[in-house]
Order: sequence, then structure tokens, then C-alpha cells
Amino acid sequence: MKIAVGSKNPSKIESAKSAFSKVFGDCTVVGVSVSSGVPDMPMSFAETVEGAKNRARAALEKSGADFGVGLEGGFDKRDLGTFLVGFAAVVDKNGKWGYGGRGGFQVPESVVREVKSGKELGIVMDEITGKENVKHHEGAIGFFSKGLISRAESFETAVIHALIPFMRSEMYDR
Repeated sequence: MKIAVGSKNPSKIESAKSAFSKVFGDCTVVGVSVSSGVPDMPMSFAETVEGAKNRARAALEKSGADFGVGLEGGFDKRDLGTFLVGFAAVVDKNGKWGYGGRGGFQVPESVVREVKSGKELGIVMDEITGKENVKHHEGAIGFFSKGLISRAESFETAVIHALIPFMRSEMYDR
């Protein structure tokens, strides 16, 4: 089974590989460079979902894989503050979709302001941590959770959520 992830980001590829391996066993996972069709930092849940779906569709089309996976992180403004959420979209070669997300965490308003001013969240996190390319490693979730949750682990849960319609197709294909 071949899975194409609509990103070259190692943490996104790792999350999809782990999730698909747990669900289906042995599989090959490749990263494919595609456009999300949304801003680099989606500023709403709707943009986050759209980016994930666009990535999944484009990865499948570009690769000819059995599944295309789109993973997108973005902001979701709520009454309690701004949350960093993740969303996974999975599409198979027959056009069947599955969706899943991770609830996210409240982002400090100082970080939100930096991103709204035009900086990419990855750059902001590099500046905060003093590290390079945080988004390809632990991600913002890794920093804010003091290493208890990595970006790959967080996205893995979202991918497993998105695979539920494939794992329980008897319930979804009625």
C-alpha cells in the first residue's frame, strides 16, 4: 500500500506513516510537494480544513498512490482565545474521504499577534526557542507542552481519526 502525504515536512510524513502502519500494517509513505491553496498560516478552522483537503487531493493525483493525506495546522479564534488546531484529510483512490482533527491548544496572544503581523508561525517558534526549523521537528506543540506531545504525535492522532471511516466502513458506507 502506498500513501502520499501532501508535504515534505518530516513530522507530517512520520505521523502518517505511524498512523497508517498501526491501522493497515506495512505500507510505503512518501512526501509530495504540493500547494495547500490557503495561506501558509491558515487563520480560521475553515481555511485549515480547506488546506488539508487540497493537499490530500493533490498528493493523490500527483503520486498515483492508494491514499492521499493532507495535514494542516492553523488558528481557530474562539471565545476563549486563539487555538492552534490540526486537521487531517485522507482520500483513497476511489474518492472516499475521511476527516479528523486534534482539538489544539490556546496560543499566547503575543504569538498570535506576531503571526497576524505577517510572520510565519515556524519563524516565530524559531525565534522563541532559539532553534532552527522547529516546525520540522517538535513544532509549537512540542515547545508549549515541554516535550510531552510532539508535532508528529499530535498529527498522528488526527490521521487515525481520519482513517476511522476506512476502519469501520460498514458503518460509513451505508
